[in-house]
Amino acid sequence: MTAWLIGLGIFLIHLLGVLSALLALMSSRTSQGAVAWIVTLITFPYAAVPAFWIFGRPRFYGYVSARGERDNNLRRILARYRPLIDPYLVDVRKGNVRAIEHLAQMPLTSGNRAELLVDGKETFESLFKGIEEAEDYILIQFFIIRQDRLGLELKRRLEKRLQHGVRVYFLYDEVGSRRLGEGYLNDLRKAGADVSAFNSSRGIRHRFQLNFRNHRKIMVADGKFGWTGGFNVGLEYLGEDPRHGPWRDTHVKLSGPSVLGLQEAFWEDWHWATGTVIALDWQPRIVCDECHDVVIVPSGPADSQETASLLVQNAIHNAQYRFWVTSPYFVPDRGVQDALRLAALRGVDVRVMIPERPDHLLVFLSAFSFLPDMLQIGVKIYRYQPGFLHQKVMLIDEHSSAVGTVNLDNRSFRLNFEITAFIPDRNFASKVKEMLEHDFANCRQITLNEIQQRPLWRKLMSRAAYLLSPVQ
Repeated sequence: MTAWLIGLGIFLIHLLGVLSALLALMSSRTSQGAVAWIVTLITFPYAAVPAFWIFGRPRFYGYVSARGERDNNLRRILARYRPLIDPYLVDVRKGNVRAIEHLAQMPLTSGNRAELLVDGKETFESLFKGIEEAEDYILIQFFIIRQDRLGLELKRRLEKRLQHGVRVYFLYDEVGSRRLGEGYLNDLRKAGADVSAFNSSRGIRHRFQLNFRNHRKIMVADGKFGWTGGFNVGLEYLGEDPRHGPWRDTHVKLSGPSVLGLQEAFWEDWHWATGTVIALDWQPRIVCDECHDVVIVPSGPADSQETASLLVQNAIHNAQYRFWVTSPYFVPDRGVQDALRLAALRGVDVRVMIPERPDHLLVFLSAFSFLPDMLQIGVKIYRYQPGFLHQKVMLIDEHSSAVGTVNLDNRSFRLNFEITAFIPDRNFASKVKEMLEHDFANCRQITLNEIQQRPLWRKLMSRAAYLLSPVQ
């Protein structure tokens, strides 16, 4: 009987491996990923099956319905508020953003003000001022929230606004903020805030969706002002962690119709996490003298297209003479790699800024497996020297720029929920250019000779790390 049960168990595991391999065949987004999963699931299903159901699922299917594709409540509200921004719609031929609008499922709007926030002190002063001035509600969402001095200051300020009758909706990623104590969250709840984890594994059907994370950083005050960019909440983002040293990051503050795009992204995330639809103000507010065109681009594993990767590729292909990009994690997919090389061949000044000091070793090592091809063809790679580089910024020629949460790696392209403010405006782009020129002055340029002279063991480690890039 024992032998029969063991045999049955082995048969069922291999059957599950075959069925999972069929699912991988039908759903994997790349042929390389499909082949890797199929071979592993059939030859060694004992470890591969649980790994596939945690790391191998290509789309966050549960969230699809929460986005409004099948949910009547969300669709009805969206249909009611979207016409309110019709007076602010911009001809998509301006700035060549037609493809971006389709990817974002949000419009390019005028009447916005975009304010570039450089580094932690300036960013958190702006965020805290926004909290203090909120009169109706505050939407706040971060991937990482620390229970340190900065995190406690955030909590104190939110509790203060709650005492004045301001509604607070507080959303966090349960993996990114795994060290955030229940005491912190309960204090906010007792003060009257609505608090929720993103709950990527909510429900039996989604129990194993642990690899999908909400990497967005959003704050909205009253539907009038919004913030997004690279910052999380922790003292390291103020440069106070000795392990990382000075922290280089960028955020953007928005006002105008584009704030409703940030609000909509949060609103959908909140609906997924809690099952509730919160009542918000959807009337656009114009509070700018020097106004900018802005389109908000949410992206994530519930999208029918690979929105983040296509956004970056579109920006590269549109560059005529300059494409500068910064990212702490540089392991782009083949499409982005090819776009960067083609741009360099066209004579575009292609520059990629990455950290000198890594905080994720595998991701850092992966980049060195394809950097020689980049360097040989004219792509320039710079490593930021003063501290840790965490900003996610793009500059396209003199006319467009983007600030958001997307890293140039597979996780941001396919596994994380991300958000980007794309701003086709020359005045704002000039400020981004000035900021990046200062950053490049604090970098050293990587040479092809430096990469080629690495010892063999480091080259082997880089290739092995690159093989794991789809799940990093």
